[in-house]
Amino acid sequence: MADKRDYYEVLGVSKGATEQEIKKAYRKLSKQYHPDINKEAGAEDKFKEISEAYEILSDPQKKAAYDQYGFSGTDPNYGGGAGGFGGFSGFGGGAGGFGGFEDIFESFFGGGGGRSNPSAPRQGDDLQYRLNLKFEEAIFGTEKKIKYRRQAQCYTCNGSGAKPGTQPQTCSKCHGQGRIQVARDTPLGRVMTQQVCDVCRGTGKEIKEFCPTCHGSGHEQKEHELKVTVPAGVETGQQIRLSGQGEAGENGGSYGDLYVVFQVDESREFKRDGSEIYYELPLEFVQAALGDDVEVPTVHGQVKLKIPAGTQTGTNFRLRGKGAPKLRGSGNGDQHVRVKLKTPKHLNEEQRQALRAFAVASGVTPTEHKEGFFDKFMKK
Repeated sequence: MADKRDYYEVLGVSKGATEQEIKKAYRKLSKQYHPDINKEAGAEDKFKEISEAYEILSDPQKKAAYDQYGFSGTDPNYGGGAGGFGGFSGFGGGAGGFGGFEDIFESFFGGGGGRSNPSAPRQGDDLQYRLNLKFEEAIFGTEKKIKYRRQAQCYTCNGSGAKPGTQPQTCSKCHGQGRIQVARDTPLGRVMTQQVCDVCRGTGKEIKEFCPTCHGSGHEQKEHELKVTVPAGVETGQQIRLSGQGEAGENGGSYGDLYVVFQVDESREFKRDGSEIYYELPLEFVQAALGDDVEVPTVHGQVKLKIPAGTQTGTNFRLRGKGAPKLRGSGNGDQHVRVKLKTPKHLNEEQRQALRAFAVASGVTPTEHKEGFFDKFMKK
């Protein structure tokens, strides 16, 4: 048994995986290597390995023992019996321990009398869909049609997994419990432990004739289409939950949910922070010096803005109510307009003369630089 693979490696999950992630990995792999579906050599051994790993990692007590002691914490015959436990030290109660000896005995050798009924309906897994939106679509909201693939209930057998005209029967070996009692020799003597039933694979049901469409899984992979109503004012990273649009449940359980996560494109004109919109307004020197009435773009359309005489670069104006809708409130945010003065690069002689006259009137004598050969060359 020294060549056993790490249980987390078997299921392809990390040590910090959640219960849901472990369950999802098991469902995927068990369907892939189920011996009634996969006829390749070694599929049955692979399935047994997957089932063993899930049996340990799905049980919080057994998982805790495995995380601390490895295979020795779940199989007393691994690594030379009791020697693998360091003489059973550290099993007492108190901080950092497992609790009383009865608790560790149960987690070490099985038990788990509080298990749920394997035939009870179970809700399907949740799914996530990333929806790209244009900047304006996120501002004002929209409707989008999306398509994705999900595990749907098999319409041939209505999710039973059995051939039409037949029904799954209560497992003849575990009598519907999904687990069986197995005698094991331990350093403390012969004890009874529980393990997943090898006939029904823990479902509590035995299918004599499999459905020709889903081959006994009760599910089939299908493309699903639906319309998503995007609320006005959403931002990147925000999401909505669509109930019942995830994957099909087990044993007649309800569908899981779909989480639609939004990814919003950036705008060339505007910057956004929540419901606040920011815009940089380029102004000519004359407009800023003498004042002007200018047209300013907003997400709601063009508006007029009065520029007072003597406006400096970096001056900010607020256009109230011209921002994005408040997602968790009423009304809109504001648009902030920041002035940026433009310096003309190419002046004709008349403009130069006018600026020289302005400089003289202002008491400024600028040193003008003539355009040399290198400057002309760089413009080519």
